[in-house]
Amino acid sequence: MLLSMASIDDPVTAIARILRIEAEAVARLADDAAEQGNALRHACALVIDRCGDGKPGRLVVSGVGKAGLIGRKICATFASTGTPSLFLHPTEARHGDFGMVQATDVMLILSNSGSSEEILALLPSLSHIGVPVIAVVGDPTSPLARHASVTLSIGKVTEACPLGLAPSTSTTAMLALGDALALTVLELRHFTPE
Repeated sequence: MLLSMASIDDPVTAIARILRIEAEAVARLADDAAEQGNALRHACALVIDRCGDGKPGRLVVSGVGKAGLIGRKICATFASTGTPSLFLHPTEARHGDFGMVQATDVMLILSNSGSSEEILALLPSLSHIGVPVIAVVGDPTSPLARHASVTLSIGKVTEACPLGLAPSTSTTAMLALGDALALTVLELRHFTPE
């Protein structure tokens, strides 16, 4: 059933409100960067030390649902800025694609809750082969966060969805943080247009 235009005050006002909610979440991430300074430095160092510039490792990005879609975009940004990377869907990983992951890789996993069943199923295998995990989560006390070598938190965000259900603010924050990581690694790598 389509909502009638009468169900909201004005579409322009609603759009502006949603954009403000998402922009405020990204601004909070920027304000909180110093608090996560050591974790941010460690995440960048893991990628630089293991992936690209002739090193055998790749950045393997994973996530499920909307976080997975954001992960695909972050993966593409890393790949186009000098970091060999690939996206691994957690369900496909459980059906044989985990064979793509090598001990020399770094895993970047996105999950707002940090407790998605599909993601948690990967953790024993990652531990077994010794792949370090960078977790991007909303809940820094989640099972994924506790397992990770490095945990980066987007914090508790209020979804811009008026029902509070559709990932919106959380995925915007994940995307912004992923882009910030990729572009910082680009700078640290001294990657040039050539």
